[in-house]
Amino acid sequence: MTRPSIAATAGQVRSGSTSARALVEDAIRSHEASDLDAYIVFDPDGALRQADAVDGAVSRGEDPGPLAGITVSVKDLYGVEGLPIRAGTKRELPARWQREGFLVRTLRRLGAVIVGKTHTVELAFGGVGLNPNTGTPVNPWDPERHRAPGGSSSGAGVSLWERSAMIALGSDTGGSVRIPASATGVVGHRHTTGRWPTDGVVPLSTTLDSVGLLTHTAADSQHVFGLVDRFAPRSQTGRGRQAPGHHDDDRGDASAPPHPDHIRGLRIGLPRSGLWRETEPDISATVRQALDELADAGAQVFEVDAPELQEAGERYLAGELVQPERSESLERHLPGWTEILDPIIGKRLEAAHGVTAIEYVAILRLRRRLSASIHARMDAGEVDLLATPTLPITPPTLASLSELDVYRAVNRSMLSGTGPASMLDLCAVTLPAGLDRHGMPTGLQLIGRSGSDHSLLARAAAAETVLGTNLERIGVPPRMARPR
Repeated sequence: MTRPSIAATAGQVRSGSTSARALVEDAIRSHEASDLDAYIVFDPDGALRQADAVDGAVSRGEDPGPLAGITVSVKDLYGVEGLPIRAGTKRELPARWQREGFLVRTLRRLGAVIVGKTHTVELAFGGVGLNPNTGTPVNPWDPERHRAPGGSSSGAGVSLWERSAMIALGSDTGGSVRIPASATGVVGHRHTTGRWPTDGVVPLSTTLDSVGLLTHTAADSQHVFGLVDRFAPRSQTGRGRQAPGHHDDDRGDASAPPHPDHIRGLRIGLPRSGLWRETEPDISATVRQALDELADAGAQVFEVDAPELQEAGERYLAGELVQPERSESLERHLPGWTEILDPIIGKRLEAAHGVTAIEYVAILRLRRRLSASIHARMDAGEVDLLATPTLPITPPTLASLSELDVYRAVNRSMLSGTGPASMLDLCAVTLPAGLDRHGMPTGLQLIGRSGSDHSLLARAAAAETVLGTNLERIGVPPRMARPR
């Protein structure tokens, strides 16, 4: 089972062997045949207009860009000109929030076509994917029950399987790209904090927010990331551990096509921490099987001490950083919205008012100290990457989340595997590792040093040549395999 790469598909549009309109018409048909509810707004007319502009450039002998005709779904946290934005809340945000930021503008510049806005958790504040206001997309891997798609970019991975988009835009504060990617069996990359601007996106945490991509394959993620990253302002990139302008020392690793031989000698550390101990046994076994296959291909896989991950994860889940920043941003940018929040979000934000200024400054300082410590430990231990399960639990059914206390516990679990990398200014990518005992996807999370996004994605693409793409490793979701 294969599908054309994004590079190959765009190349066909640029050469005239296929058209952007044909790609968009296929996306529209797929969306109309779907019952997965990935989108809050799907824009077929606008997508066709964009496609015709791409095809018009080709007919005039102009190059529309390296992502010509590639369909993109956009999380309803991003501004898109002409499309409403609700950020998962009960009402539309003011028109100024429709202004497009760096990532949407850059993808348009590269020739991509925006097809619509996908569902998000209210104000992106949650890892399960549930939204009683606007709807919760259906995870396509359970043929009978409505399972959570992962959040907060809850419609992103679903839109990829729906075949209405080839790239899905999400945002990742504590895991909101990686969680839905793992839960739906696709690839999701959190880049180094601050590498790309987050303008044009409703903020959650000014300290941890990042924008990001979900794709079907690591090779596609590597390709698209490389294209977009060229346009990132140099003063914006590498804000974490490395000085601005010095984050590209690994760009050369991405120059050669991925190959299984590139895994040989790769040093992968398995942290001795709760990230492994607290993972459900069948998920842990599936992820370890994937790592065993990488070891058979020549990688060095060994346990390492990384207590910083445990402490960073606990402090992230305590809410001392994100909750105050969420509340401050909400009161400053969207006055009056607090009163209309669903209790799932509103009750959790009440704790923000109990965080003192001293505690807030202390968590920022602790974060910097832990980040410096984990980077020093990785350097001293001669480790290229850390590896963990992305999600420690299977995506829950919506029926199991009716009690608020249950939801809170599940939400903490969903975020526990991804929050540490966010807190420590690390970059991370999740790859499909297999299926758990419920037939749901599991994710292998590979974590790299701050600023090493190019080499991380190159290594992930090389790992994919060993493990297989999502189609090769886990197949097609049962809901997508049904006759239409």
